[in-house]
Amino acid sequence: MKTKTKYRRTSRNATAKQTGLAARVAAVTNSVPKVELPEFKAGDTVRVHVKIKEGDKERVQPYEGLVIARGNHAGGKSFNVRKISHGVGVERIFVETSPKIAKVELVQSGRVRRAKLYYIRGLEGKAAKIEREVETNVSAAAKAAAKAAKAAKAAKAK
Repeated sequence: MKTKTKYRRTSRNATAKQTGLAARVAAVTNSVPKVELPEFKAGDTVRVHVKIKEGDKERVQPYEGLVIARGNHAGGKSFNVRKISHGVGVERIFVETSPKIAKVELVQSGRVRRAKLYYIRGLEGKAAKIEREVETNVSAAAKAAAKAAKAAKAAKAK
């Protein structure tokens, strides 16, 4: 059995120009355009407007579901959206830079403690629900009062 030779990085090697496959991957990653999407994370419900081509016509169809994962791999950033359609779970992976995505809307924010929600696949009904931040009139009034008190305190300090 042949052992692999390990190469040590030095200060000279760290600044060496990339060649071969690494250079090609870097070139493709740098050429990927930046896309403006709303801030969302796993646990949020989003509505993705997808462009669908039928013959020579093109239309936009919304796909609404729960974000169960985000992938952040350089130019290939993606997110997985899961929805229940006619009692069957359907998942779709969207690449953020894809021209097929017309826009993404944040429908609802969820409160989860994990980055990947693959466990949702095995749950049904109420067990598969995500905790939501529900703002009632009382909590909204308390939040507004706290904000006003903070602004008054800042004005008083000046």
